[in-house]
Amino acid sequence: MGTFHKKNQKSKTFFFINEKIFAPKLRVIDESNNQIGVLTKEEALKLAKDKELDLVLIAPNAIPPVARIVDFNKFLYQKEKKEKEAKKGVKKGVVKDIKLSLFIGPADLERLINKGKEFLEEGHQLRLSLNLKGREITKQNMAFDLINRFILGLGEVNITKPAKLEGRVIRAVVSRKKI
Repeated sequence: MGTFHKKNQKSKTFFFINEKIFAPKLRVIDESNNQIGVLTKEEALKLAKDKELDLVLIAPNAIPPVARIVDFNKFLYQKEKKEKEAKKGVKKGVVKDIKLSLFIGPADLERLINKGKEFLEEGHQLRLSLNLKGREITKQNMAFDLINRFILGLGEVNITKPAKLEGRVIRAVVSRKKI
């Protein structure tokens, strides 16, 4: 976006501020989020200097571009705080693998379903894979039925990637249903 950034800031977001803004006309928003209107760059800069604040370009692609009158350091702090808050609820993208075989016994299937439920409770995604060996490739219907039975056994889940044959392996990805 621009040419200025905080030295210890991890994100690579840049902002045009004060004299570094090149747009001749700007839609200006003041420090209390009230829209002032469309002003020339010079008028907006004078207004910001009178309030001893900075003019920060926040939407350069809008017509006309949008600038806000704020204390730039406070603006960066609040932006960083929002990003941290957004990351709090997000679990890292850990995908757990569960491998099935076409002729799995009912007790083993139940054990794997329970393990899958545990992974989903922890917030992980599940990648189900069923490798078709030799002549098992002719029993694709049975394989898809097994995968679907496994998914139904998990209960309420989001199917991120539906079951699909990739070579000799049927794969599906499921995640916990968001409430």
